Amino acid sequence: MVKEEFKLDNQLCFRLYTASRLLTQAYHPLLSAHGLTYPQYLVLLVLWEKDAQPVNDIAKRLYLETNTVTPLLQRMEKEGLLVRKKGKEDARQMIVRLTPKGKHLQESLCDVPATVGGAVLCEGVTLETVPTLFRMLDDMIARLKVR
Repeated sequence: MVKEEFKLDNQLCFRLYTASRLLTQAYHPLLSAHGLTYPQYLVLLVLWEKDAQPVNDIAKRLYLETNTVTPLLQRMEKEGLLVRKKGKEDARQMIVRLTPKGKHLQESLCDVPATVGGAVLCEGVTLETVPTLFRMLDDMIARLKVR
């Protein structure tokens, strides 16, 4: 007999993993129409907020290691979405800037947040409860990040 704490249906991690995977799948058709992957979209979101950032700052913002982000940035540079240049003050630092093509994608993708956001609204997740959900998830992320 399996203990209750070992049943799949009792695992928060499984629900979060499944929700994350399915949410990423919901983005796929919207982003692939523009030749983008979900991780590339996340990088664009970071750079649309503040352009010309060091690779390290982008990686931190996405909770990723720089060795994970660097190949992603290299592919995006080949696709003409951004450029990477050595920093003027510190040549060891790589600064990432959007190209006009990368900047223009923001206009092309303006409906994506509302489209995907609308797909996740349900009985417990409404426009009114989203800020509370964000706070709970942010707290969870902060607690897990410390470990």
